[in-house]
Amino acid sequence: MIDVLATETHTAIIRELGPREEAAWDSFVSCAPNGHILQSWAWGEFKRSYGWQPVRLALSIDGEIRAGAQVLIRSIAGVSLPYVPRGPVVAPDRPELYFPLLDAIHRLGKGRHAVFLKVEPNELAGSTVEPLLRSRGFLRSAHTVQARATLHVPLDGGEEVILAQMKGKTRYNVRLAERRGVQIRAASSADDLARFHQLMVETGERDEFPVRSLAYYRDVLEAFRSRGQGELLLAEFDGLIVAGIMVFAYGPEGIYMYGASSNKHRREMPTYLLQWRAIQWCLEHGCSRYDMWGIPEQVADGADERDALEAKNVRMGLWGVYRFKQGFGGEHSRYTGAYDYPYNRPLYLLWARLRKSKEL
Repeated sequence: MIDVLATETHTAIIRELGPREEAAWDSFVSCAPNGHILQSWAWGEFKRSYGWQPVRLALSIDGEIRAGAQVLIRSIAGVSLPYVPRGPVVAPDRPELYFPLLDAIHRLGKGRHAVFLKVEPNELAGSTVEPLLRSRGFLRSAHTVQARATLHVPLDGGEEVILAQMKGKTRYNVRLAERRGVQIRAASSADDLARFHQLMVETGERDEFPVRSLAYYRDVLEAFRSRGQGELLLAEFDGLIVAGIMVFAYGPEGIYMYGASSNKHRREMPTYLLQWRAIQWCLEHGCSRYDMWGIPEQVADGADERDALEAKNVRMGLWGVYRFKQGFGGEHSRYTGAYDYPYNRPLYLLWARLRKSKEL
């Protein structure tokens, strides 16, 4: 384990944080303008159970963390693949801190025999971080792990303002679900989670997206619920669980990460009321905006559904999900995407070619 990754320069120190420094790390990330739940301590610990080693590098000035990166490292056959999801976390007004932080990440990667480093900053397309990364030898990656675009629903102004910014049909469907007797409650048992997973499988088949194992959803929920940052909400109709949503709160942001619904009882509009209850839960946890977690990136480029029909490799099921999400009045956001820094160029090119040929 590496403890100090850079020698002291005046009062600036870069080091790896230990397990007792969770509170300091989350205090920094959750308050940073470009902080993100995928840089949270809980996310790193959750991913540890699935073959990734989290390393938190913090740059401190006068004892206060000013920049940092949670690096997730997967080791395969004697080499490693370090990845920084929605990071590094560097204040927009201190871009110069990127340079020593990236140097520290490179030392970490080279020490673990990394093939390449992948970063996906929590920055919007066109931000100053793009030329900065290119100037340091990073290549724009054709492979992004996280969604390239999302909808952010502002939560300022209270419930009436949020309802007013919804599309009329969405607002109507929320009320319709209430009138028809849809009930929303928090999951309270292993059976509840198992039913949610069944619904995920059903939804994945309908909307064309991959579904994780039951254990995966159980573990991510526990990682955040144990910290008071996550909940699984379920919609019931006529005694049956017909929809579910896993919602998180991290700093000022509420996050809708996983959602599922049955093919039955869709006329009762349970997903609309469920989403509204999730927004209310986020308000109770002090969130000022709500991340709908992914829409077709073509939307952020000005495309419509007709354009998508003519495009290749577009999962049309996601357009139905997008139509549902946009009814809640969110604003489009497109991220800068992923950048790679090759350490072993022949292996990197081989990896990229295999990934493209196998559509990994």
